[in-house]
Amino acid sequence: MASKICIVGSSNIDQIAYVDSTPSDGETVFGNEYKMGFGGKGANQAVMAGLMGAETYMITCLGDDVYADMTIENFKKSGVNVDFIQRVLGSSGVAPIWVDSSGQNRIIVVSGANDLINGDEAIEAIKKIEDLKAIIGQFEIPLEVTEKVFQYAKTNSITTILNPAPAKIPSQILLDSTDWFIPNEVEFETISGLNAFDDSNLIKYSNSIKSNLIVTLGEEGAAYVSKEGSVKKIKAPKVNAIDTTGAGDAFVGAFSYGIASGYTTEDAIKIGVEKASDSVTRPGTQSSYSI
Repeated sequence: MASKICIVGSSNIDQIAYVDSTPSDGETVFGNEYKMGFGGKGANQAVMAGLMGAETYMITCLGDDVYADMTIENFKKSGVNVDFIQRVLGSSGVAPIWVDSSGQNRIIVVSGANDLINGDEAIEAIKKIEDLKAIIGQFEIPLEVTEKVFQYAKTNSITTILNPAPAKIPSQILLDSTDWFIPNEVEFETISGLNAFDDSNLIKYSNSIKSNLIVTLGEEGAAYVSKEGSVKKIKAPKVNAIDTTGAGDAFVGAFSYGIASGYTTEDAIKIGVEKASDSVTRPGTQSSYSI
């Protein structure tokens, strides 16, 4: 039986423009290509977990526009359960994205319905999912919703996995309810004030929180602080990066599948790094994910 994972988070429609170089203030540039796709950190992680074979549930909030209907259909096609999706009047979330010739991206998130997700309804939904192994949260929905959901999960022996992105300082309540804390190198520096590429900094911060610490390091792979207190690193394979959009979410979704399936920490990180590295070799967000 597949492990059950629930993602409580955002869903967006990505509007992606590919350019040679991004414009400076007041400058207009011509793009090379435009694509529209499905995104939102929560939705990305759900799709990756579903592709990995987890029985995946998505709790998100969508508007009453055509984007909402498209998003629901995409979840169904990706094997993600939509029984607990919330709906409100107004716009669903959107994310205009610029991708330059090196594959680096710049993203603006317009939250829309994501800001209106109901935490109490989310908990009632979670109660209906039997044998739930893990819950994943991010920072594209209101912090208090994630706090409420994680506190419920923690008291009911459900593993909690927090991807603090976009970077915000997490509350102590949320940190205390988190089993796995997974920022990337930029988010780690924003939250801790420390450089993620210095092992002593990872150990220092890990010692200040109750949760397990993993930091993704882009093309360098990922690092985690072991139970013995030492830093372990998983190298990423060398690939030709076309588009890095959604790579971190691919890592989180695949890692969560591994943890929920009983993999060791190192093996779960390895599969996360593998899927993240593979995703950057293709354009798009969810469209770049593969089994």
